[in-house]
Amino acid sequence: MKNIVILISGGGSNMAAILRGAQRDDWAGKLGAQVVAVISNRADAGGLALARERGIATDVVDHRAFASREAFDEALAQRIDRHQPSLVVLAGFMRILTPGFVERYQGRLLNIHPSLLPAFPGLHTHRRAIEAGCRFAGATVHQVTAELDYGPILAQAVVPVLANDTPEALAARVLTQEHLLYPRAIAELLAKES
Repeated sequence: MKNIVILISGGGSNMAAILRGAQRDDWAGKLGAQVVAVISNRADAGGLALARERGIATDVVDHRAFASREAFDEALAQRIDRHQPSLVVLAGFMRILTPGFVERYQGRLLNIHPSLLPAFPGLHTHRRAIEAGCRFAGATVHQVTAELDYGPILAQAVVPVLANDTPEALAARVLTQEHLLYPRAIAELLAKES
């Protein structure tokens, strides 16, 4: 069985979409894959309760308890490795990971970013797309590399930028596409590896 560990920092809406996709499409039966753990850097992350309700192991590694980014990443990796993951999936995990962490999970570490990468890496993607006069925005699932929001693109979803869009309205439209895109991209990657 291929184990998937999901990392979150907040409410976990993308995590929930992945869990729904895994259940709906029977990843265990069709792909030999299952989500075995959800780990957060914040004890108050709402997604932890949802994971527990679904019978998925949860854990918290509070980044504030560590003197350095490297020390946090090492502690996080130790918790992840307990689950022997085939994939580590970032779903709203709001920490920049060190090159050593990324290298440890090279080719097995995925992220979703709310822009059509390589455009607008980092934060405030929707405001920046509107200010740049973009006609389209979207979301990108990619393999994580040491460079922030960079790496091989696995899938993208496109939404129009409307004339009267606010960053919040655009973000809401993009998020609905993220919830469709991420589970599908994970399933496609797992199917290729079967």
